[in-house]
Amino acid sequence: MPLDSGEVTHLYRTGDTDPADQLVPTEEPSLHYGPDIGAALKAAREFRGLSLQDVADQTRIRRTYLAAVEDMRLDELPSRPFAVGYVKAYAKLLGLDPDEAVARFKDTSPDPDEPLRAPVGVRRERDPRLGVVMAVGAFIISAIILWNIAQRAISEEAPVAPVVQEASSASTPIEADPTGPTAIGAPLPAPTEASTPPVYETPGLEAASQAGGSADAAAAAGKARREAEAAAGSAASPEEVGRPFVARGKVHGAAPEASTVTLQARRQTMLIVRGPDNAIYFARPLAVGEAFRLPNAKGVSVEVTDPAAMDVFVGGALKGAMPTSQATVTALAS
Repeated sequence: MPLDSGEVTHLYRTGDTDPADQLVPTEEPSLHYGPDIGAALKAAREFRGLSLQDVADQTRIRRTYLAAVEDMRLDELPSRPFAVGYVKAYAKLLGLDPDEAVARFKDTSPDPDEPLRAPVGVRRERDPRLGVVMAVGAFIISAIILWNIAQRAISEEAPVAPVVQEASSASTPIEADPTGPTAIGAPLPAPTEASTPPVYETPGLEAASQAGGSADAAAAAGKARREAEAAAGSAASPEEVGRPFVARGKVHGAAPEASTVTLQARRQTMLIVRGPDNAIYFARPLAVGEAFRLPNAKGVSVEVTDPAAMDVFVGGALKGAMPTSQATVTALAS
């Protein structure tokens, strides 16, 4: 039997859950004891004489999870955040530093999802061409800004173009020559087809109103009006031959100096003017008093639906009614 020399380096403890030959440290183990944090926590628990069930009861952590932490079987734990919480609670129960325990846990079992950090002491070098590109870009942007500022300054300093002052009504009016160029500021002549049509009046309405609304009186007034219109729209009498032309409505066609023959409607009738190539230059009904100046050109012909309703003026004097429904300008002028 060996003798006890008094130099005891290890204590042996037996129990229901611990093997008889398990070594118990004589000093309290630190968090850096053993190969990993699980071994350090297990050694600290055994040093204090606690079982896994005692730790489970106080930390409210399953005994199987505590055993997995001690053996570093992380695949049996719910997830990594839970494992970190178990290590922290385990260390806090044993009176150890929880943050230091978590740090050693992360060092011995790093998270695969955590991005890698650059090694300490290694300097990250940038591509030298990146600085050149940035400098060139800054120079171009500065040049564009300066150019815009210079252009704005030049436009502000440029003299304002003179504006043509329109003639006021108090100044001497400018007489516009119909054959010459139009003066600046003078109103443009109205278009040829820009005349406003006369207001339509219902036949017999005015006569009926004047007759007190009687149907017989309206009929009599309408008959009298038609007889008056027929008398006014009849062919020119011999006494009227030679009277000068007087515009009693809109005058269409050529200018006065470019026309010898003028047609004027005594009553509404259709007028068609054709050119030398038989193309239609003018085709529309003329109201009472409207006139058309025929150009002095060979081959121009006219056509009317009612010759007796069209007076012919040659050289500004009445010659008579149109002889036929179709005639040339040459024949009318002769």
